[in-house]
Amino acid sequence: MTVNQANEGLFHGERAIWLRFGPYEAALLPEIGGNLIAFRDTEAEMAFLHEPTPEEMDSFKARPMIHGIPVLFPPNRYEDGKFPWEGKVHQFDVNEPATGNHLHGFLYQTPWQVEDFGATKTESYVVVSVQVDENHPSYASFPFNYTIRLRYSLSENGLLQQVTVRNDGEEVMPCLLAFHTSVNAPFVPGGEAKDYRIHMTLGERWELNERMLPTKQYQPLKEEEQLMRDSGVFPFFEAMDNHYTARPQNGRNRMELTDTKAGIKLVYDVGTSYKQWMIWNNNATEGFFCPEPQINLVNAPNVDLPADEIGLLSLAAGEIFEESSRLYVIKG
Repeated sequence: MTVNQANEGLFHGERAIWLRFGPYEAALLPEIGGNLIAFRDTEAEMAFLHEPTPEEMDSFKARPMIHGIPVLFPPNRYEDGKFPWEGKVHQFDVNEPATGNHLHGFLYQTPWQVEDFGATKTESYVVVSVQVDENHPSYASFPFNYTIRLRYSLSENGLLQQVTVRNDGEEVMPCLLAFHTSVNAPFVPGGEAKDYRIHMTLGERWELNERMLPTKQYQPLKEEEQLMRDSGVFPFFEAMDNHYTARPQNGRNRMELTDTKAGIKLVYDVGTSYKQWMIWNNNATEGFFCPEPQINLVNAPNVDLPADEIGLLSLAAGEIFEESSRLYVIKG
């Protein structure tokens, strides 16, 4: 019998909304950035996302970047913390001293409001949101009125993420968004990372300077990166903190991670609104890596290139951005 439910509970002592549908379960942490912290196949005992252990919860809450699916808004690095927009320069804190940049915005730590959760015959779901106005702590550095809403659902087709950003204000606002998705490799019990291959819809690799900011030039793809684009490669072939353009294949923009020994493929189909990919693999340490779908080029407001080319999106008053992504499994 299909188990199909949504309920409030705990994840290592933190408030969580748990979703269950058939063999799948997922957990979302509203108070810690609306992070979808777990996605599992309980029958096969597979955990697809990098989850914090009970002993890691304090370090996770201090730096909730490398577990689950953190929300980055605005994502990645901004030179000297400066964000020029519509004739004004907004100032973020410099929270990465090594580069002198601001990194990853503020929503990954912000508490989110639970709007709804429940179950139907075809899915279990949860809806969370953040509404930012003059009273929100982030408004001082990013003075725009907006609502971001996330809906996660489980069904026989895996985990579906639907995100919307609505401009609630009168001024044109930037819409720069990414997800620092952390994927386990291996995700099969008893599996070994050496049996895993990653395939991603990459285009060009952006050249980054010593501050991890784009120079506006591309770098030639290495042989391993070409394999990653065309067929598949070991995810830890070298340390990666790389930025690429996205180039859809067969109409889809996705990451595929295959356990070649078990014959199981995890597909992360992110939608074509994400024009860039970041890939970070924890200094080539086996266990997990982060394929990060991103709307915009790193440091986009400070880069003199066409807005459409670098994903420098905007929303006029009342306008809405929306996109859907899905994590699902192909067996055999």
